[in-house]
Amino acid sequence: MTETYDLHSHSNASDGALSPTELVQRAHEHGVTSLALTDHDTVVGLSEAQVAATAAGIELIPGIELSTSWQNKCFHIVGLGIDPAYPPLAEATRNLQIMRTERAEKIAEKLEKKRIPGALAAVKKAAGNGMITRTHFADFLLSQFHVSTQQEAFDRYLGAGKDAYVATIWAEMELAVNWITGSGGVAVLAHPLRYKLTASWMRRLLAAFKEAGGLGIEVVTGRYNSDEIKLVAGYAKRFELAGSVGSDFHSPANQWVELGRLAPLPENVKPVWELLGN
Repeated sequence: MTETYDLHSHSNASDGALSPTELVQRAHEHGVTSLALTDHDTVVGLSEAQVAATAAGIELIPGIELSTSWQNKCFHIVGLGIDPAYPPLAEATRNLQIMRTERAEKIAEKLEKKRIPGALAAVKKAAGNGMITRTHFADFLLSQFHVSTQQEAFDRYLGAGKDAYVATIWAEMELAVNWITGSGGVAVLAHPLRYKLTASWMRRLLAAFKEAGGLGIEVVTGRYNSDEIKLVAGYAKRFELAGSVGSDFHSPANQWVELGRLAPLPENVKPVWELLGN
């Protein structure tokens, strides 16, 4: 049987629409044989996802997507094959929960000043025990008809420099990579083209990431076209990084991104799953 990997996905433990169980079931229905649940800054959905994966007969790769800082810019690092109980990582996720809650309170205050009340209670209810993200605020603004799309919520209120934006100082990239590798996992730079870096900045980032202990880069995502895949594959080869494939699935409502619907990893790139001991 052909293995089908999807190594980047989100449940409602962070900003996804589906429960961990529903996410795993959907992945199975779409032919995924190995799924990584990589919620933002939290591992609370992994135990439920593992039960569902065992029942469905697919492999669950425990993961996380950490928000990190490097050169005063925010980058996302996916950890694959992590041990969620590793004490430094567990402590980090607890601290990140506090940071995200404090940020949510500040965003809600800024929205109040724009005569948009009720945001904090709504996003806390939506997030439950999971992490509160800006996507929760975008959904709230959409539900209250202040915007017509999620993207408009970021463009008008939540994006950098907008009225309800709150800057956050995340953990340094090197430290976050250490949490992942210390737990037995593999650190992967998520969606590298999203940061809109120049080629020289990308080279600096990848050199720093590699020096910190990073081993992989997302070569194939749910949104990359063939030219973008070829570009990132070139970076993977140049910096001797393994290639990962991940849809970055959040919701069935987004018809452009689906679990397991991914282009193949270029043959000249080492697959990251070879590093996971599977």
